[in-house]
Amino acid sequence: MARILTLARRYWAVTLTIAIGCLGIVLAMAGAGAAVVWIFSGYALAIATWQAVGMVRDMLRGHWGLDVLAITAIVATVAVGEYIAALLVVLMLTGGEALEDYANRRAKRELDALLTRAPQLAHRVEGDSIVDIRADQVRPGDVLLVRPSEILPVDGTLRSAETTLDESSITGESVPVEKRTGDALLSGAVNGSTAVEIVATATAARSQYQQIVALVAEAAESKAPVVRLADRYAVPFTVFSLALGAVAWWVSGDPVRFAEVLVLATPCPLLIAAPVAFIGGMSRAARNGVIVKGGGVLEQLSSAKTAVFDKTGTLTRGEPTLVAIRAAGGVGADEVLAAVATAEQYSSHVLAASFIAAARDRGLPLGEAESAEETATNGVRARIDGREVVVGKFAFVREHAPDAVRTVIAPGELAVYVAIDGTYAGALLASDRVRDNARATLAELAELGVRRTMMLTGDAQATAEHIAAELGIGDVRADCLPADKVQEVARIAERPVIMVGDGVNDAPVLAAADVGIAMGAKGATAASESASAVILVDDLSRVAKAVRIGRDTVRIALQSIWVGILVSVALMLVAAFGVIPATVGAILQEVVDLITILAALRAIGGRLDAEASREAASGAAAEVVAR
Repeated sequence: MARILTLARRYWAVTLTIAIGCLGIVLAMAGAGAAVVWIFSGYALAIATWQAVGMVRDMLRGHWGLDVLAITAIVATVAVGEYIAALLVVLMLTGGEALEDYANRRAKRELDALLTRAPQLAHRVEGDSIVDIRADQVRPGDVLLVRPSEILPVDGTLRSAETTLDESSITGESVPVEKRTGDALLSGAVNGSTAVEIVATATAARSQYQQIVALVAEAAESKAPVVRLADRYAVPFTVFSLALGAVAWWVSGDPVRFAEVLVLATPCPLLIAAPVAFIGGMSRAARNGVIVKGGGVLEQLSSAKTAVFDKTGTLTRGEPTLVAIRAAGGVGADEVLAAVATAEQYSSHVLAASFIAAARDRGLPLGEAESAEETATNGVRARIDGREVVVGKFAFVREHAPDAVRTVIAPGELAVYVAIDGTYAGALLASDRVRDNARATLAELAELGVRRTMMLTGDAQATAEHIAAELGIGDVRADCLPADKVQEVARIAERPVIMVGDGVNDAPVLAAADVGIAMGAKGATAASESASAVILVDDLSRVAKAVRIGRDTVRIALQSIWVGILVSVALMLVAAFGVIPATVGAILQEVVDLITILAALRAIGGRLDAEASREAASGAAAEVVAR
């Protein structure tokens, strides 16, 4: 009952129209039929006047909508004495607006869920006490208590021994994730059954969840070009409807025919179908871990012809792993790795974590350096157990060990050189692995109509060509600076162009492409802000998923628009011959509106996602059988 009352208050115009209709029935039964005519007609004209004021305001803002048809239909039915039909047109008009609002609320459920879950409070540990503060008052370095089932208010690292987090609202991963001391934590994740302490690494505004909320808010406020295109159908549809009504009136000599045609010409299919479909598509994308910044992005994705990829962190994992140790100077491989890993504890280079992890996997002890100094872009020098260890590029190591020699590396590999106490100790070879699903993603994009794929990278030509050959990409541009990437994308003729990247250096080209997609799972803020869409999970296949959602959304939007238009036109043509009375026509148009909305709501995609999952599962099973 409470829900019904809430809906009645929210959609007061519909409630009032129904109340007027019920009052008319009571008065007619009491023999006051004349009063019913005046009440219905007066109320209908009042609503028409109210709608006309809004229509004029829209026109003054340069927006030519379809309200003129509904207003004309109300006036025409009152003029010819079809007062019941006039009230039904009012119910259709107000009910259509209510249905549109309800459908939009339903379609935006996943988007709204993110907005309403934003953490508001944090529990800061201050000595022996815990103080509740607003989430926006948290500063990096603060120690926070997160109670069982609470939402993490900011990004941080785990201080306690371990916990389990539900990250489904952030990454789309339904399986709880286990975290241990020192692991990175994302704001918006839900803590498990144990209270834990975390150390904040970012403010609330710069945390992952708040950035997602900002992207969602931006997406919810947008309007797709195809929706504006639907608005542009207003003029020809209005002219056709008025002309058909006028011809029917002229041929029959009966002005009622004009009213009967216009009752069926109300434009709800155009007004409702596209917005509902695109909001549904954005909700579907959010549910699949992709925040799309507007319906226009979905339309561009649906017709994309070229996909351009950055290499490191996009087509590859961005985490080079140790593949070989070439020890020299009588030093053993384990000794070299232990020395390198200990020194790299004081380095910020991307390879540092890989070497440290490799040493730990082998059970090698890592000590503490007596001193350490990193030379940006070159390497690190540390004193460990009284010995000087130098790790880095060949030229840097050779400055400290003149006997250093270059080692032979295969395409796609890189070498890190090592010197111990001024003597060359060998080299460690690392390679960045291609993502497991990269080739499958490219194949799926080709099936979806993306005919051309290209790689743009700042890496060396040999490394880039090795990765491209592994993935079947024939168009490669290597040694690219950010400005070079922008120029290359601008020269592409097959458009729209999708650009996929993950780093700060990709931000300019993501903004320049028709659709920039940021792999934002690792917090590349600049890339995410300049992109048209952000993938929240570290999964390249979501690029193809976004294209598929775009294609499905545009297809459903256009289907819904044209189904509504064709059914309305067919009914108008029948009404022109006097077959459909005005009252019956108004009821039929309500049915058309409902069909249009239900058709557009298919873009939310629950069934589409289920079908895609079944197809993926059957494809995987077939591949296993083939092997």
